[in-house]
Amino acid sequence: MASNFAYKNTRDFKFILKEWLPLEKVLAYPRYRDNYSVDDVDMLMDTVIKMTKDIIEPSCDSADQFGVKFENGQVLVAPSIPPVYKKLQSEGWCASNVDKSEGAVVLPQVLMFPLWEMFSAANPALVPPFLCMAQGSSMLVQEFAPEDVKQKYLPKMWTGDYTGTMCLTEPQAGSDVGELSTKAYPTDDVRVFKIKGQKIFISNGDNDFAENIVHLVLARMEGALPGTRGISLFIVPKYWINDDGSQEFNDVTPTGVEEKMGQHANPTVALSFGDNSNCRGYLLGINPLQNEGKGDGMALMFNMMNEERLVIGCHSAGLIANAFYNAKDYARERVQGISFSNPKKGRVPIIEHEDIKRALLRGKSIVEAIRAMTYKSYLDIDINHWDPDPAERKKAGDELAVNIPIIKGYSSEIGWDLIGTEALQIYGGYGYCSDYPAEQLARDLKINTLYEGTTFIQAMDLVGRKWPQEKGAVFARWMQGIRDFWASNQDYPGFKKEFEQLGKAIQAYVEIQETMAGFAQDKDTMGLIPTFAKRILMASGELIGGKMLLEQALLADKKAKELGEDHYDYNFYLGKIMATRYYLLNEVPHVANLAEIIKLADTSVLKINDLCFDY
Repeated sequence: MASNFAYKNTRDFKFILKEWLPLEKVLAYPRYRDNYSVDDVDMLMDTVIKMTKDIIEPSCDSADQFGVKFENGQVLVAPSIPPVYKKLQSEGWCASNVDKSEGAVVLPQVLMFPLWEMFSAANPALVPPFLCMAQGSSMLVQEFAPEDVKQKYLPKMWTGDYTGTMCLTEPQAGSDVGELSTKAYPTDDVRVFKIKGQKIFISNGDNDFAENIVHLVLARMEGALPGTRGISLFIVPKYWINDDGSQEFNDVTPTGVEEKMGQHANPTVALSFGDNSNCRGYLLGINPLQNEGKGDGMALMFNMMNEERLVIGCHSAGLIANAFYNAKDYARERVQGISFSNPKKGRVPIIEHEDIKRALLRGKSIVEAIRAMTYKSYLDIDINHWDPDPAERKKAGDELAVNIPIIKGYSSEIGWDLIGTEALQIYGGYGYCSDYPAEQLARDLKINTLYEGTTFIQAMDLVGRKWPQEKGAVFARWMQGIRDFWASNQDYPGFKKEFEQLGKAIQAYVEIQETMAGFAQDKDTMGLIPTFAKRILMASGELIGGKMLLEQALLADKKAKELGEDHYDYNFYLGKIMATRYYLLNEVPHVANLAEIIKLADTSVLKINDLCFDY
């Protein structure tokens, strides 16, 4: 069959967690210190990689082939999905890990999400719609729902008996959420509103295995302000739980499922709320009618949205890594052609051909860059939530805010490019065939560039919100962290060229910001800001990725010299160094190239009219 979970080890995770990141700092927090130590990392990773191979991988092919059915108004998921989902929930690998109640034993986020990367690699349709929606929705209910509502829904959300969703998109309101038309009408209970409207593209919007589904729905009250300022957030369960514990259907109806390019097992559902005017929802947050028409629904939803955007980092890393691990295995077995450098050697496995090694090294370097920025951000979440020092919490939160749009956009865009143009290409024509995993991984990854905000939305968030946040101070500190690392280590022996490229990228990025600021002052060039925003986001990923890989490479260089070439770990550290060299000398120079392109101030995009595209 096509799918294959090709992770052979968890060595890079162990390096990130035990050698690079300050995991001890998080494990010393009262929330974790009595339950975990750094010594537990190896056992945790080794246990989960085996479970992933034994339990999750077998669910992938049948789920992809079955897809999702819509029969007689019922959404039917692939039969292989519910047992896996329920096992992961029952063993604490999902929603219950956000339980903040006293005595709850949970993993730090920085330990949980490398596991989700492996889950993603083994079955790409499992994490975003099932695990991610369950955890994110339960987190939002826990943080913002009244206590009695929590008691009704949270316990079974944490066990996995109830699933959850986020309902934003409507037929006329996609990226522009402020155009939504779903309405909320008051009832005799000030906390409860009647909900009426339609939502589309809802991941795990309905299924045939959960006892209940807790929808988090954006809607607008009559009299609230237009646009996103007037939006409110509601808990709208499929089955309403009365105070006596009885349940009744809450007038939430699936109207169809989408046939998609990829993630066939993800039930992407259209939902109708209140066809019979019997749909109720609990208001979370501020009543806009008591707040000059201003609602806080978008602000509340972004607590979940940002979690989902960061999950895209580990999900993309999983799919990219698995694509290249599989391609590497194939390249070792496939004998084809003679060596360019040593033709006398005769026919060789294609992994010995220079272009194949280049493709594999490019994939390895970018996967490791994505992992670095993603798992550093999960560490920042743990610090932001639990550190006793307010200054430390703010520092971590600010860095996280900058990195989320970069990680979401960079990992998904570069992943689509990598799997399609590098990993799949290694197979030659076989890569285009469904007998091998590359084609499924490519089509399953593509959605990551689209949902939870397209890459352009992430780019405009970075350039339009994160750059000027706190009058530019937040982003200035982000840049200063990169600059300080470069200044302190630029003379490190053996990495002269790499630090030269990082230094050039830092200077180029400053020039990009200065040029863009100039564009903003002139109405004739203001349109160049969105024109270049997406490319700036990708350059931002290359800049922070280069810095983090160099941090890792300096550690690896010291360890490799200390251990010597005969040590079993030597090739791991050598690979880390080589991946960093490749990234700094082949990917990071894009930043300086982009700076020169932006300085040209090409306005052809602004001046062309749409009729020109007819020819």
